[in-house]
Amino acid sequence: MTMKTIDLNADIGEADTPEWEASEAAIVSAISSANIACGGHAGDAVSMRRTIRNAKAAGVTIGAHPAYPDRVNFGRTSLVLGQDIDASALKDTLRVQILELANICADEGATLSYVKPHGALYNDSVFDAQKADIIVDVIKSLNMDLIFLGGPNSEMGRAAKDNDLRFVAEGFIDRRYTDDGHLLSRKIDGAVIKDQTERLAQALALATTGEVKTHSGKTLTLRTGSLCVHGDSAGAVETARQARAAIEAKGLLIKAFAA
Repeated sequence: MTMKTIDLNADIGEADTPEWEASEAAIVSAISSANIACGGHAGDAVSMRRTIRNAKAAGVTIGAHPAYPDRVNFGRTSLVLGQDIDASALKDTLRVQILELANICADEGATLSYVKPHGALYNDSVFDAQKADIIVDVIKSLNMDLIFLGGPNSEMGRAAKDNDLRFVAEGFIDRRYTDDGHLLSRKIDGAVIKDQTERLAQALALATTGEVKTHSGKTLTLRTGSLCVHGDSAGAVETARQARAAIEAKGLLIKAFAA
């Protein structure tokens, strides 16, 4: 019998303090995939190289975490196409971000395996077909056999399917969901799960049954191949370590979807 596997990913390479850097260096020992910021919302060549080295040393699969070019708002503010940014400019910045990380990976003897958009770009591309298509167009144009990691039941998955691009859906350990299976806006109180016990319960439920309790208390089933913990949330390292231990204790294997 084949052991069921699940990927555990974290958004890292975003640190701008020594404490945060130390946390990011520690979290790689608990995850199987690392989504590395590549200059859009955070990160630069120095942080990319450092994070790639940490991930490689830990045997962790590497993904690009591109964003709207908006460091002021940490990539968490929506940009309207044709108003705040045009489609060609968005394509260009995503391509530049992913390629910079890919080039540093190559320089470090590491492999770039997938792409996961960050923040508002991710949330927008759940519902916005044009933005989802732009991300898929960029990934396909790079011709690097990259997998697309994104939200379940989303335009991202539709765009990937339409273009014969491999897509993996993810669930979030530290975020609340709406009744339609999408992330609750960070503007709403309680959108980020802060309690470790609640994070652990959600991680286990997603990994074993795919079920998740929504913000309103309903039970949903999400089909996911990866679980995410945000590297910038308080207690992220402990969350990742506890989630890994608890999931493995249930007989599942933590393994990168792109391994």
